[in-house]
Amino acid sequence: MTETPKTAPGAALSGLRVLDMTRILAGPWATQILADMGAEVIKIERPGVGDDTRSWGPPNVTDQQGRDRGAAYFHSANRSKKSVTVDMVRPEGQRVLKALAGRCDVVIENFKVGGLAKYGLDYASIEAIKPDIVYCSITGFGQTGPYANRAGYDFLIQAMGGLMSVTGQADGTPGAEPIKVGVALTDVLTGLYAVIGILSALRHRDATGEGQHIDMSLLDVQVATLANQAMNFLATGTSPGRLGNAHPSIVPYQAFAASDGHVILAVGNDGQFARFCEAAGAPGLATDERFATNPGRVRHRDVLIPILQGLMSGRSMDDWITTLNAANVPVGPINSIERVFADPHVRFRGLQTYPTTPDGDALVGVGSPLKLSRTPAVAPLAAPDLGADTGAVLSRLLDPSTFDLEALMADGTIGDTRAKPKAGGTP
Repeated sequence: MTETPKTAPGAALSGLRVLDMTRILAGPWATQILADMGAEVIKIERPGVGDDTRSWGPPNVTDQQGRDRGAAYFHSANRSKKSVTVDMVRPEGQRVLKALAGRCDVVIENFKVGGLAKYGLDYASIEAIKPDIVYCSITGFGQTGPYANRAGYDFLIQAMGGLMSVTGQADGTPGAEPIKVGVALTDVLTGLYAVIGILSALRHRDATGEGQHIDMSLLDVQVATLANQAMNFLATGTSPGRLGNAHPSIVPYQAFAASDGHVILAVGNDGQFARFCEAAGAPGLATDERFATNPGRVRHRDVLIPILQGLMSGRSMDDWITTLNAANVPVGPINSIERVFADPHVRFRGLQTYPTTPDGDALVGVGSPLKLSRTPAVAPLAAPDLGADTGAVLSRLLDPSTFDLEALMADGTIGDTRAKPKAGGTP
């Protein structure tokens, strides 16, 4: 058996190998970040089925030849990975995965608590094979506690973790009800925290030789990221309510209707408020004792906001954006996602990318926001077709005297989907 260099030499995480037994979003988001920074991420999928999100379409992504490359949802969280299909229900599949884990630095999974123990793929089993393994488990409620055995999904956790209680129009206004955030934010935040935990554990491993188990809970993350809203409650004993687009502690910091659309006015300090008032032709507001300081503006928001709305409605969005930016007052439009990707600054920052397939076809994708001066994110590769890397990865990492890959492929324990997708079909 020969070892070939891992992906992305010179990248920040070059030399790091990750066994990714996750699906949906939180786990794949974490491993995608690791892949962006140069780690070799081996995504384990079920033969013939794969990650659930492969079928979460339309919309689907198409390549330059007009061929269907699968659900856009799957592509959002799986770029630059390698897909290996293994049936973990079969004893031989479990043996394959244990051998792969022994060749990896990190194992990450998001099965139910205890779900992998029956396959010998839980932390205790993998640690016995590789004591310095960093093993990250992502669940809805964590490995311990009264809810540990419950299934947890982002929408449910946004509700249980308090986020929806502070999101939506205020009671007594039209459309007032708790609202979820428009993206699966709890999943994304959990993926980010998982990466922080993994990198911290790797730092400890490199210093001591010890691996460890990381217990990531969506509910823990959601409660922790309530941020100022959590502290507002702990400081007062009163639960914050919904304020629509307004801020509980800063005024004015919300959406206002201009003559032709809505803009966000984000005044963060008294100096900005004074400059806004001058630019808006109402300098006296900044010297009014009710409004001169932010605490005063918060206390008198019911008086101030209608006054400001009257001013804002008299000019166009572009007029306000030009005028207030010139006055160094934070302001901006509420963009559709189409407008986001047409924005000149977003384009300049490279947030739309064109990841390539192994065949050299360019797809479309979103870029990594990580911009390191010496070890930037690697050039993105397209999310892999199901099982496309099975043969290449296993022949490189498994001992041929111990594993007969042809036999395993013949009996369906592993799979290698190398056929190119057909026009209008699925990968």
